[in-house]
Parts: sequence; structure tokens; C-alpha cells
Amino acid sequence: MNFRMGQRLVGASAGIALAFAPAMPMAQSGRGNAVSAQTLDPAAPPIQQVPIALIMDAEAGTAFYAKDADRRFIPASLTKLMTVYTAFELLEQGRLRPEQRMPVSPRIAREWSGKGSTMFSVANTSLSVDTLLKAILTVSANDGCVILAEGAAGSIEGWTALMNANAEKLGMDDSHFNTPNGWMDEGRTYTSARDLATLTRSLLMEHGDLYRRYFALPSFSYNKITQKNRNPILGYVEGADGLKTGFTNEAGYGFVGSAERDGRRLIMVLGGAESSSQRKQVARDFIEWGFAAWDAQRIYGKGQPVGQVDVQGGASRHVAVAPAGPVNISVPHGEKGDVDVIMRYNGPVAAPISKGQRVGELVVTREGLSPARFDLVATEEVGEANAMQRLRNGLLGLFG
Repeated sequence: MNFRMGQRLVGASAGIALAFAPAMPMAQSGRGNAVSAQTLDPAAPPIQQVPIALIMDAEAGTAFYAKDADRRFIPASLTKLMTVYTAFELLEQGRLRPEQRMPVSPRIAREWSGKGSTMFSVANTSLSVDTLLKAILTVSANDGCVILAEGAAGSIEGWTALMNANAEKLGMDDSHFNTPNGWMDEGRTYTSARDLATLTRSLLMEHGDLYRRYFALPSFSYNKITQKNRNPILGYVEGADGLKTGFTNEAGYGFVGSAERDGRRLIMVLGGAESSSQRKQVARDFIEWGFAAWDAQRIYGKGQPVGQVDVQGGASRHVAVAPAGPVNISVPHGEKGDVDVIMRYNGPVAAPISKGQRVGELVVTREGLSPARFDLVATEEVGEANAMQRLRNGLLGLFG
């Protein structure tokens, strides 16, 4: 592997990088049609006439193919991914509980039960958060979203405020949410493929346990009605375990999907397909192309030392750093390309420093791809300096 290691940039402004979860969600079993990398062109993805498309390695967080990825479009039911992310955040914070029950008012049942994709909720009953999340992610329940939103936040407006605050936190600059379920609202709800990929990566990395619990259920039953999961890659693409379809007449057919094989996870986004059959075929072909026509090139392994950063006021003047997770980038199948690796941090880093503390980032660039960013963490503890160590540090600072 040939690559150039850039020098550390003391005082450089470190970009925001999402922390890797301890373990990626496990993939559901299932086999799609085998695809030979020898017959696939990395420059020609099988997306037919779908106008919006993006695919990336989850670890790198950088698309290796994108078509109109920053174009704003109407997400329809893909909106529900932000409703689910918002619920996951509240669950992790203890502000929601899986067993917590939400009331189904007569108004909600009248307006939403049976409207579009639905769980057929019943007035004057209550549903647990756990049941609502399963309904939203398995059968795209419009009524389930409204029940959850009003029950958790008191109103649709209160819930969408949380959704938009989360979008801002994640850097989803081309997104705005006006509804919890993506129902038609004259274009006031919009997003982009890149933003949806960012959201998906955050669901995977920040909420892996909840992702595993809710995203790949084959069916959902309620009120003596059983409905199958509408995800077109579940059970057809090896390793597929998420995420969500979307459709309205104004939005067309969209899809956000993910699959994991041999420790490598891909995320894909499609927008504006002409039919459900086109979406299904393109989704399956597109992600198979991503696995077969592109490889993950290993730059560093998780925990592999990459250098050291300066420490201020510490028992040691330096601390060794390593990536928080594997550092991989996508390259065309069979190729190995040169990369530039730059270590960035705001320095010197003030002591005390704990082992595993994020202290900077690696920025990995390869010709033709956007930079990929990976967290750097301290590999050891550094305590505060005592009197003698402060004297030593001062002298060494003066005389090098």
C-alpha cells in the first residue's frame, strides 16, 4: 500500500467527525444474485434513469458515486427516518421508554388510520413506543408517526422542531421537515441524497443496538392485520438489513438502503424512480455493484498507532493517537491507489487526557474522491503535570 503521510497541523481547526459505534449492526442473512466484479464498470453504475443516486462506505462516510446528491427533493416516507432518529435520541436520553404508551385520539384515528401506509390504529386505545417504531419501520405507518409525535412532544409542531434541530446537529443543510411522516405538504418538507446518507450513517453509528432491533423485521401485525416489510432488498441482497422506501405522486419512488458483508457496510440512496418495479431492480443492482465493482482499501486498522499530538500541562508532553475504528476508503475493484493522510487536531491538547478520548481526526484523500474523515483517539492516559514536570515542560518549550 503506497500512501503519503501528511504532517500534523498544530492549531488546525478540526472538522466534525462522527464517532464510530463499538460494533456495526449485524446483517440479516439472505442471498441475492451473484455479481462478478469483472463484468462491472466502476464508472457506470446500474441506475438506469433514476435521477438521484448516491452510494458510500459507512465507515468513510464519503460517496464513491453520486448523482445530483445535493439536489433538494421531496422525500415522502423517507422523512420517517428522521422521526425514527429523533425517537432513538429520546430513548437514549431516557426521555422516552420503549414500554411508554401513547394515546390514539379519535381525531388521529379519523384523520390517519387507513390513510396511505397505515397500521390501522384504533381510536381510544394506546400503543407502546416499541410497537409504534416497529409499525413505522416495517409498514411505514403514517398514523404511527402522528401518534408518536403528538404523544412524545405534545404536538406535530413540537416534534418537527426536534426533527429539524437534529438535522441541524447532523449538518443536514439541505433538509427541512414539516411533517413526521412525509405526507404531501406542498414541498415544505425536503431533503437531499447526501443528507439522507448522513442521517443513515448516524442511525448506524450512534444507535446500532436500536437499529438492529427495529430495521429488518420481516412483517408487522396489529389489530389482526399482518403486513410485510416493503424494503425491496431484504431477503434478496446478501447482508441487507435496512432501511426505508418512500412514495408519493409528487416525489416518485425513493429508497434508502444498507447492507453489510465481511465487515464492510454500504449505504445507498435513490430518489425519483418512475415505478416501484424500477426502484426494486435498481436498488438491488446498485448495491451489488457497490460491493462487486468497488473494494475497501485498508489504510489503518482500529487502534493502529499513527503518531502523537502535543499535550499542554501534562505529565507527558505528547500522547500517542490511533483511529477510533478501521480507516478504509473505496477504490475500484482490484486497484490500489495512493492516498494522502493528514492528522489534524486543535493543539496542544490540554491535560488531563483519558484513554480513548477523541483528540483529532485523520483526513484521507484520494484523487477523484471527496476527503474522508476518521476520529483519532488517545491510546493512553495523560495526567496533569506536577511541579517538577511543569518546570521540565517549560524548559523544554524554551529550548526545544
